[in-house]
Amino acid sequence: MLDKIVEALGLVYREEWALRGIFAYLENMFTGFSIKGFFAGLMAVIELVGMLLFGTPVSPRGQELDLTGYELVMYDEFEGDTLDYDTWFHRGDGKQNGGYSDKSQVSLRDGNLVITGEYLEDGAYGPGWYAASVATNEWYVNGYFEIRCICSDGANFWSAFWLQAHHPYEAEYSQGGIGGAELDIFECFSSPGQLFGDCVTSTIHCAGVDGVQEGFQSAILGDFKGKNIHEEYNTYGLEWTEDEYIFYINGVETTRSTFGNGVSKAELNPIISMCVSDIGKFEGYEKDYKTEFIVDYVKIYQK
Repeated sequence: MLDKIVEALGLVYREEWALRGIFAYLENMFTGFSIKGFFAGLMAVIELVGMLLFGTPVSPRGQELDLTGYELVMYDEFEGDTLDYDTWFHRGDGKQNGGYSDKSQVSLRDGNLVITGEYLEDGAYGPGWYAASVATNEWYVNGYFEIRCICSDGANFWSAFWLQAHHPYEAEYSQGGIGGAELDIFECFSSPGQLFGDCVTSTIHCAGVDGVQEGFQSAILGDFKGKNIHEEYNTYGLEWTEDEYIFYINGVETTRSTFGNGVSKAELNPIISMCVSDIGKFEGYEKDYKTEFIVDYVKIYQK
């Protein structure tokens, strides 16, 4: 029945996920009934209805992270004065949306990697708004990828932790994700003071889904709540198995997906980035406006 409802309504990925979650929680609420379980289920249903109808964020409620069988293969807690270039490289310097990306915006401070978003009169590419990105020298197939960080203000710059294949946006190579995809573990578009100012977005991009050869296809998996994410450290993780992608916030599952023609079998590159928004987003902002993406550590595990 649910499949027919989804097809009839033409729901996008996160709407379908929310609808299936609503039915699952309603079923659980009235089987093996308990007062505590009933009210926990009711809160989940209320949030999922909000996601279904209005795209509002939901709280992590899935399984707890279990790394049994995994071993730590990469760990950087950013001690010292300079970036470890045996592990990282500066990525994508140059023009970006309404500004520029440049390595000058990356620093290490108090055991953190700090990417700064700000206006520079004498920037490497001229006056403008600047941010930066770094990526690992190593590429990976499968594993668990986690970052502990404080998000920047998402009004003009958005912080993100993501994995990218060599050619995720071309159907010939991506093959619907099997040959490579972009996995956005989190992107932070929210800002302090907003109604939903403590949420992040998880998305999958690939090309060639169901044989489509033009453009690329995306699944916004949903917006998910963290804890005071612009002031406190939260962890964001992805478990990429041979069968599915499982996303986590603070060690609790937010969602899981097999969007596309299947899970990537190709190697992907982990990336930490602060992206510059379109220039129109900066209207009304003084040139002394500044925000920071603060990263405590990155960990990668594999079986």
